[in-house]
Amino acid sequence: IMVLPRDGLKDAKGNPAKYDSAYFIGEQDYYIAKDEKGAYKKYDACGDDLGDYVDTMRTLTPSHVVFNGAVGALTGDNAMKAKVGETVLFVHSQANRDSRPHLIGRSWAISCGEAGQVQRCAVTGAWETWVHSRAGSAGSD
Repeated sequence: IMVLPRDGLKDAKGNPAKYDSAYFIGEQDYYIAKDEKGAYKKYDACGDDLGDYVDTMRTLTPSHVVFNGAVGALTGDNAMKAKVGETVLFVHSQANRDSRPHLIGRSWAISCGEAGQVQRCAVTGAWETWVHSRAGSAGSD
């Protein structure tokens, strides 16, 4: 859940952020322990895995990473879509690691023009990123 300020999001100069649509990307890590053969461990009761779970988490190497709670949650019918010319706000959140989305597409490789209008900022004190872009300039074709 993202709680927006009462007067809305502001850019670095304090101006209201304007966008046609917004998408939230929640990134979750799972740390499932493996046995000596590399297979995921199974336990008889909830909580029996606590020691192995904590040891696995300490490696900071997740066994699984999903977006919005499930594999494929942002693809197919659930794909994040925009029409050419629309402005889209992407909000990304990750609780365990400092990771940020990297938008790809042929226009993103251009260092000037529309691709130069992408505003990307990490929120200080939080592991969250806001990406503000105009559709059609992001290789959305």
